[in-house]
Amino acid sequence: MRPVRPVRLVIFAKAPVAGKAKTRLIPKLSAAGAAALAARMLADTLAQARGAAVDAVELCIDPAPDHPDWQGHLPTDVALSGQGVGDLGERLARAARRATEAGERVLLVGTDCPELTRERLGAAAASLRGRDCVIHPARDGGYVLLGLSRFHPSLFAGIAWSGPMVAETTLARAAALGWSVQVGETLHDIDVPADLP
Repeated sequence: MRPVRPVRLVIFAKAPVAGKAKTRLIPKLSAAGAAALAARMLADTLAQARGAAVDAVELCIDPAPDHPDWQGHLPTDVALSGQGVGDLGERLARAARRATEAGERVLLVGTDCPELTRERLGAAAASLRGRDCVIHPARDGGYVLLGLSRFHPSLFAGIAWSGPMVAETTLARAAALGWSVQVGETLHDIDVPADLP
C-alpha cells in the first residue's frame, strides 16, 4: 500500500506595508488602513491554516523573509519562503512544483478570502486524496484556492491574472490534461472597495 502523501498549505502574502499592500483599496481606505487590513487578513489566514487538517503550513512571501518590510510581521511557527521573481503564475508554479517534486500535495491560497475557514481548508486537503486538482473559484472569476496532487506548468502560464477568466481557464487546462477535479464553492475575496461590505 502506498504511503499517504502529506499536504502542504502554502499561503502567498505581501508585506503589510502602507502604500504597498492592498493598494486597490486605498481610494476607500487610507494607505495605513489598507495595510492594517492586510495585516489582519494575514493573521486570520494563518490562524485558519494552523487549525486546518494539513501536514505543513508555509508562508511564501514578497519581499523575501529577510527584508525589513517584514520586521515584526513574521510568525515563528510556520515555514518561510520567498516568492521569487516573475508574474503571479511563475511564483505559484514555482511553489507548486517544489512541493510536488518533494512528494507532497499542495494547497495554494492567498490572504484575501475570509471565507477560507479551517474547515474548508481541511476539506480541500481531503479532496486531494482521490483527485488531481481541487479549486475554489472566486466571485470575480479568479480562484481563492488551488490544490494539486501533481504539477503541470500549463496551469500557470499565459493567464491574465487580474481578469475574469482565471478559474475557467485553469479548469479548462486541467480538463485538457485529463485530470480529475473537485470544484468547491465560489467564495468572495477582498480586492477592491466594492468587496469590503
